[in-house]
Amino acid sequence: MPAPTSGGRTIRGVDVTLHASGAETATGSSAGVELGDKSTVRLDLAVTAASGTSPTLDITIEASPDNSTWTSVGTFTQATGVTTQHKVFTGLDRYVRSRRTIGGTGSPSFTYSITGEAV
Repeated sequence: MPAPTSGGRTIRGVDVTLHASGAETATGSSAGVELGDKSTVRLDLAVTAASGTSPTLDITIEASPDNSTWTSVGTFTQATGVTTQHKVFTGLDRYVRSRRTIGGTGSPSFTYSITGEAV
């Protein structure tokens, strides 16, 4: 996802994967990913499968200066089925992670990935 600058140059960031494509059935968090001196991430949420009765997936992006104490910096729109979303999160600390909350009945499950780049 290279980004053009006002001068016509293209900025390429550092690849970031907060959740490799896979199925999840319970609430949880990804491991922290170190961004170094980057403070912005451009992320894509790609939900490729959802099952259960009225399934819901809420994704929160969190930041931390020490990979221990986490603060919410934003969310994706709640997913209830297959969807693709793109969002930019700014003002981040040294580490970033995703937190998922899965709801619904009948054994809700979501297969999804969160990938992008830090700039």
